[in-house]
Amino acid sequence: QLQASGGGLVQAGGSLRLSCAASGRTFSSYSVGWFRQAPGKEREFVAAIRGSGGTTRFLDSVKGRFIISRDNAKNTVYLQMNSLKPEDTAVYYCAVDPTGLTAVATMMSATSYHYWGQGTQVTVSS
Repeated sequence: QLQASGGGLVQAGGSLRLSCAASGRTFSSYSVGWFRQAPGKEREFVAAIRGSGGTTRFLDSVKGRFIISRDNAKNTVYLQMNSLKPEDTAVYYCAVDPTGLTAVATMMSATSYHYWGQGTQVTVSS
């Protein structure tokens, strides 16, 4: 079970921190991805963190602005979003691959993830 939270309305240049809480006794091995979907657009990858080794990947347009981290003791992955822009406005979804087998080459693909949260709205005003 996944619970995404932390969305809201923020002005351009502001920050938000999204949280993705998951259940499971082996959460430390889960790969977790964040995706977003803006109105009228297809879902796109934003960021991901592998369970083993903690390898991270980011969408080019968020590199240097977004940080992904995890607290395995809390079964939670965070997406710290800084210097937000209006084009970051979207519903943000977290997803997990609990197998521990996510390849670095495919961790940016939605098909690598088995379970999806309900989404949290992020709106950035100009």
